[in-house]
Amino acid sequence: MDLFRSVTQTVLGTPQPDQQPSGADTVERLIDRVQSSTLLEDRRDGCRALKAMSRKYRVLVGAHGMDTLLQVLEADRSDHEIVNYALETLVNVTAPEIFPEECEDGDYVPDGQTSELGGQFTEIFTKRQENISLLVNLLDEFDFKVRYPTIKLMTNLLKNRPKELQEVILVIPSGVSKLMDQLSDSREVIRNDTLLLLTQLTKSNTNLQKIVAFENAYDHMFEIIREEGFADGGVVVEDCLILMLNLLRNNPSNQTFFKEGSYIQRLTSFFTLPLDSKEGWSAQKVTNIHYMLQLVQTLVAPQNSAQVVTSCQKVMNNCGLLQALTSLLMASGVPVDILTDTIVTVSDMIRGCLPNQEFFANMMAPSTPPRPAIVVLLMSMVNEKQPFVLRCAVLYCFQCFLYRNQNGQSQIIQTLLPQTADVVPGTKPFPNSVTAGQLLCSGLFSPDPVSNWFAAVALSHSLVENVAQKEHMLRVQLATSVGSPPVSLMQQCTSILQAGTKILTRLGILMLLSTWLANSPLAVQTLLSISTAVPYLTAQVSANEHDELERVSQGLCAFILGLCAQFNDGSCANFSQESLRQLVTDRIGAENFGDKMSGISRIEAYSKAAKSPQLSAKQPSDLVFDHEFCRLFKTLESSSLRAVTPQLMNGTSSDVSPVEVIKYKDIIRDQDLEICQLKETVSHIQSQLNEYLAEKETLKAQIQQLHDENTVLKAQQDISAAGKNVVTSTTSEANVDSAESQQLTQQVNLLQQQLAEMTHARDYYYYELAKKDAELTALQQSNQQTDHQQQGVQQADLQNVQTTNNNSENGTNEIQNLCKQLEDLQLVLYNKDWEIQQLKENMKNNSNPQENLSAEERENKVLALQKELDQLKELNSKLREENNLMDGQLQDTLSQNKQLQKQLNTGASSESTVSASLDEKKRRELEDDLENLKKEQEDLLVLVTDQDSKMSDYRRRLRRYGEDVTDDEDDEDDEDGVYGSLGGAYDDYDDDDEDLQ
Repeated sequence: MDLFRSVTQTVLGTPQPDQQPSGADTVERLIDRVQSSTLLEDRRDGCRALKAMSRKYRVLVGAHGMDTLLQVLEADRSDHEIVNYALETLVNVTAPEIFPEECEDGDYVPDGQTSELGGQFTEIFTKRQENISLLVNLLDEFDFKVRYPTIKLMTNLLKNRPKELQEVILVIPSGVSKLMDQLSDSREVIRNDTLLLLTQLTKSNTNLQKIVAFENAYDHMFEIIREEGFADGGVVVEDCLILMLNLLRNNPSNQTFFKEGSYIQRLTSFFTLPLDSKEGWSAQKVTNIHYMLQLVQTLVAPQNSAQVVTSCQKVMNNCGLLQALTSLLMASGVPVDILTDTIVTVSDMIRGCLPNQEFFANMMAPSTPPRPAIVVLLMSMVNEKQPFVLRCAVLYCFQCFLYRNQNGQSQIIQTLLPQTADVVPGTKPFPNSVTAGQLLCSGLFSPDPVSNWFAAVALSHSLVENVAQKEHMLRVQLATSVGSPPVSLMQQCTSILQAGTKILTRLGILMLLSTWLANSPLAVQTLLSISTAVPYLTAQVSANEHDELERVSQGLCAFILGLCAQFNDGSCANFSQESLRQLVTDRIGAENFGDKMSGISRIEAYSKAAKSPQLSAKQPSDLVFDHEFCRLFKTLESSSLRAVTPQLMNGTSSDVSPVEVIKYKDIIRDQDLEICQLKETVSHIQSQLNEYLAEKETLKAQIQQLHDENTVLKAQQDISAAGKNVVTSTTSEANVDSAESQQLTQQVNLLQQQLAEMTHARDYYYYELAKKDAELTALQQSNQQTDHQQQGVQQADLQNVQTTNNNSENGTNEIQNLCKQLEDLQLVLYNKDWEIQQLKENMKNNSNPQENLSAEERENKVLALQKELDQLKELNSKLREENNLMDGQLQDTLSQNKQLQKQLNTGASSESTVSASLDEKKRRELEDDLENLKKEQEDLLVLVTDQDSKMSDYRRRLRRYGEDVTDDEDDEDDEDGVYGSLGGAYDDYDDDDEDLQ
């Protein structure tokens, strides 16, 4: 402990009694301690202190210590304790929330408030992919101190920068696999945090969703949910369901894999609940059931592909999942929000699937007496005391029940006909034998406008794309009051419109009439026969209202007039198609009529309703349009407008209205834009295809080249195995004897060995030449140094020499030659030669009275020159010997080449095209070898000639000083001899070259 205190004081310094170190100083010292300490204990203590300060001094620790902490993770990975401290520090630095320690004393930090610091440090951390790879590799450590903070750190990084981290993890080898392995950890805290990590990882990333799904994520999720107790489980079940939703939502590949993997059958166990239990539902159980229902909805959502939805619906009916959900729907004590979600889920499960729709129609509610489930649901829809979202869900369920279900539509209409149902009083309670049709009529005429809208839309779905049921509904009779004669349903609808009802009621009835009149001339005739119908419609369209919903109502009235004109068969004399056109032109105006009708599609509520068949209304004021009506209006808008206002034409065509022209222009503009985008896509794909084709050709060429090389190698291997045959003929008539081929190969190897020896000798000559050049360079440098100092003395020496030898003509000539040589040396060797200057000085001293001193110096100089001459002679002798040796080797090589040439000439007549090409290759190689030898001999000749010239020069100088110089051979003879020997060799080479050619 004392040692620890001493080390701490040494690193951090001993604070003065009146001066406390600041937080920045402390953090800096701790970071320096972690970086510079050689003892692992000191670095561990520094990391522990940084962790303690990372919450309060997050900026300082993150800005100055992040690199240090990463170095600790890399260098000290074997020590799990220090790795734990480093990871926990990084977790605090990158935390997305604000810590209370960061704020001043007394400041209140709201829960869930996020911090920008975590995102900034996350950005710094994720810039290097190696950091993320380091964290992924740390997951291999089983120690809780390492694995758990690593998962928490990666979760923080995903919360702060999800896209960047997703891209990095996607390219890390086995990155997702290592994360999925954490779900098998026996420690629940690691498993639970891994669920949160995977949830963040799979958000809005289809590729990662696919990888996680194919890593057996569904099996892990179902096993965890089973262990936790399904719906009665805790928050872990919720996390598993959220992760499964991430994998399935908007991912057709995972949805198909979920279905084919028989996971839908395992969903049935989610809803095996004790429905008769009197115990209340906990908040967590409600949440779990909510996500379970969302999971089922994701598989059968209308936005999915029809093939996937249909197959999932069939499996859900066969495995009993549909039955389990309908039982939950009819159970008592179910919370309203769960009941609403269940209704919507069942709606998607039966939408467009006839077997499921028939099962739902036969479903009976557990009441006394038993009633069909559809009747019980409609009772909730027309009851204004029920929650609004529940009533919307029931309407959606009724629409899904009738979607592409003509049998269901017929059953609903049959309950409205007089022979199957009593006349429905609008104010009296429903009898025990209440039917679906009675409930819809009671809702249609209820004082509640929301019930009116719901009932009208529900009735309209009974008529969608079913002309027969439209005609049957014309027979429906209603009793408005006791003792009054019954009236038709259509007449009652027009009466409600003329009574000045609320706007929501009018919108519902007008949509009902629009659906009723479309493609039904009989319904159009019935409406036109009502005397007050057409005047009311024309009055509404010609009115000038500024309220948005009122303008929608006027547009619906215009649409009904257009349908009356379009599907008018002329059976009503008062309002034929021509008379309706004239009426619209006179009272409304063609342009005003077209503007009112086209205004419907410009309403925002129209766009919302057209997107999804499910109602998105949250309150009654959001109810405007129905999805099926939007489809109908989009189909018949232009044709109905053209039927009423043919005079609105573009150019010469009398059948095209300006509204339709604008509509088609928009369509053409969109198509042009789409075509341009497709062209760009095609161009891009074409360029990529060209690149791929070019790359393919390159790869083909490389493969062919490798194949050829492989073939050559195999052939060489076969030749070596067969005795190393050099020449192989493609025909049986041109085979060369293997012994001769082996001999030829040995001779070539011998030539190569001789060539290597000659090359070694040449390198030795080059070394000697470089050595002599270095000596000459040193001599030149010394001459340059003494040039200016001795220039005057040298001139005097030359004059003295000329005066002394004036009586001798030969001496004068020698002095002149010497002067000429000195002038040449001045140009070549920077105008001076130190050695010649010393010799001349000795000659000068010889003429002076001090004869003994000059003679001694001259004697020393002569001895030095004689010694150097002996060395040159010895070197020249060595060069001559080596030259003779090379000459002999060259002669042997030439003779061997001639023998090879004869052998090649002998077998040339019987060789094939392949063997001829091989001989030509060998011949070229031999010619190259001979050319190299020739160049080496030339270099050797230059070297020997240079050495002889130097020796001759030294002999001349010694003779000039009166010394008796004897040599074994004359200079000229030497030169001629050397040249002669080499020249003979060159002649032989030339002859051999001619033979080869």
